[in-house]
Amino acid sequence: MSRLPVIEPALTPKSIDPGVRIGHVHLKVADLDRALAFYNGVLGFELIQRYGSRAAFVSAGGYHHHIGLNTWESAGGHPPAPGTTGLYHVAILYPTRASLADALRRLIAAGIELDGASDHGVSEALYLRDPDQNGVELYRDRPQEEWPRGARGELAMVTEPLDLRALLAAAA
Repeated sequence: MSRLPVIEPALTPKSIDPGVRIGHVHLKVADLDRALAFYNGVLGFELIQRYGSRAAFVSAGGYHHHIGLNTWESAGGHPPAPGTTGLYHVAILYPTRASLADALRRLIAAGIELDGASDHGVSEALYLRDPDQNGVELYRDRPQEEWPRGARGELAMVTEPLDLRALLAAAA
């Protein structure tokens, strides 16, 4: 496999089109039914299409798929060992604080423990693991005009504890 050249950011001719978005993530899972119980049953994604016990596609709002799940190379498999490369987490963006609060309510009802919960100034985030130990971040962005900025206007993100009781109060 050939190595790509290192390109210094200052030499990059222009930024990528600001309309580019991550369309979906596709995860290898050990057990499709177990993964669907989490992504459909707990998080509430809609099952769009299923290919037997080998693959499924789920979404929010009728999109063709936000998350693909498959067992093509991973049926009965084990999560990657710590200290190896791979996916750190998939981040699922919720449109409002109330919808993120509802996600927290669903996690609590299902008995799913959080790995962490942070206020980053720009966003509020819940961190957890799916049944295959993939990292999952559930978050909502604050409006850009509320983002913390430094003296020169640069973004000044933070990592502070998220008040889960206050977040749950927003579910109502």
